[in-house]
Amino acid sequence: MLIPVILSGGAGTRLWPLSRELYPKQLLALTSQRTMIQDTALRLKGLDAAAPVVVCNDAHRFLVAEQLRLVKIEPRAIVLEPFGRNTAPAIALAAHAALKNAKDDPILLVLPADHVIRDVAAFQMAAVAAVTAAEQGRLVTFGVVPHSPETGYGYIKRGEALGPVYRIGQFVEKPKADKAAEFVSSGEYYWNSGMFVFRARRYLEELERFAPAIATACRKAFESAKSDLDFTRVDAQAFEACPSDSIDYAVMEKTADAVVVPLDAGWSDVGSWASLHAASDADASGNVSHGDVLVEDSNNCYLYSESRLVAAVGLEGHVVVETKDAVLVAPKDRVQDVKALVNQLKEKGL
Repeated sequence: MLIPVILSGGAGTRLWPLSRELYPKQLLALTSQRTMIQDTALRLKGLDAAAPVVVCNDAHRFLVAEQLRLVKIEPRAIVLEPFGRNTAPAIALAAHAALKNAKDDPILLVLPADHVIRDVAAFQMAAVAAVTAAEQGRLVTFGVVPHSPETGYGYIKRGEALGPVYRIGQFVEKPKADKAAEFVSSGEYYWNSGMFVFRARRYLEELERFAPAIATACRKAFESAKSDLDFTRVDAQAFEACPSDSIDYAVMEKTADAVVVPLDAGWSDVGSWASLHAASDADASGNVSHGDVLVEDSNNCYLYSESRLVAAVGLEGHVVVETKDAVLVAPKDRVQDVKALVNQLKEKGL
């Protein structure tokens, strides 16, 4: 059985002021008429997959449930995290939820809720290859074939070929521009996508081996979980004791069975306004406009209006985002620094 896991715990702070703590980017319609979590769930159609397990923040539970209901998707479970503890614990909770009442050891297809994938057929082909590797006990990650030397992504160096997948030679942190260019020109490196496929018990075994404190806390939190309407509410006290760590650090960089499947499918994690611009349809001048926008002699800009007219003259490579209570203006090559603004807002209690 293939059970998708949709991780919907991110805050999307780099897409402020549109993405907010109580309404993060995965719940917004940014690149299509549907929200990002809806698109994530719908791209599973055509795969022989069961109903998904969704992991989300307790504060977003009704929004998540309603958005999935609107596209006629009934989750196997919606697991509520009382607080964020990164991806390794979130996936552990999902694995326990998938194993509950399961007759076998299901294969998990782990997908963040806030990614864009343009070529769904190519994604599904890669997923099928990943499932085959997972059936053999492998822990699979998707490596995105890079088309430019991005410095905002981690990289994966491929090793020995094992059919359509490769052993992982090395995980590399976000590189400087010159290193990123070397990686892309070598043809041996992929962007680290944050998507995974493995058997539920296999993941929990490796988590127990390499991050036992996480494994124990998540097991206890799920064993004491309570059903609340359509939600699974894990034990907050047990989960509070769980260390925070990513699946990459906790498991994938340590296990001997990690492999990577190449993915060339128009992928973006929409991690900034610049990457949202790249993932959107632009006009002949390279501008992406949303809402009530007027443009004159401007190129390669992202212009978003929520509540009033935004007019731009003579801009080159800028982002302008207007909401009812905030306006952001920034050069596209500085949008990674939006997170610093969000940190200032938090410090000021705004």
